[in-house]
Amino acid sequence: MVTADRLLPRRSLLLPLLVAVSLVSALELSDKLMDYVLKDFGQEAHQRLQNWQRLQILAANAPIDRQLRLVNSFFNRVHFVSDIGHWGEEDYWATPVELLTTNGGDCEDFSIAKYLTLREIGVPDEELRIVYVKALELNQAHMVLAWYKTPDAEPLILDNLINEIKTASQRTDLEPVYSFNGDGLWLNKSSGDRPRIGDSEKLEHWQDLNHRLTKSLQP
Repeated sequence: MVTADRLLPRRSLLLPLLVAVSLVSALELSDKLMDYVLKDFGQEAHQRLQNWQRLQILAANAPIDRQLRLVNSFFNRVHFVSDIGHWGEEDYWATPVELLTTNGGDCEDFSIAKYLTLREIGVPDEELRIVYVKALELNQAHMVLAWYKTPDAEPLILDNLINEIKTASQRTDLEPVYSFNGDGLWLNKSSGDRPRIGDSEKLEHWQDLNHRLTKSLQP
């Protein structure tokens, strides 16, 4: 079995193969991938991916509040680890498969996995935004996922720091900076305004993540 400490020097060879050749779609797992994970990462990693597939089936027809809770609590079970310690890079945005297979990631990885999973089960893109914030109590950059019932509504915040989903106004420990989804990029002002400032393709790490997901669809 490949443990986290053995994975680090092999990531550049191992995980791009995991993502690039073995996914049926961004979130649908092929038999080839599942066999590969079982053989190289072990039963627990294989089980996490199976549980992810079951989660998508379980949540698909649930009310939105239950969908948010199920997805948030599922990914919050994964261990928080720094990018430099886990991937050997200062800032690496992992796919959900990479996150679950290695059972480790940081706040960007949690937020991306929740976003992609909710999209897969039918939550519209316009209701979801990944939000880059400053965690005031920790005095560091952080990332969360926001769900908006309507475009002007106060969002609910899905965060790996706490399991409870709260409204943005209840999260006084977070100061929003900018937000994005598959459609665009917005600046979050202290006045509450969120002017659109372009497309999410402006974000290099987001572009790289989507490139790796797109490669998975190629024969």
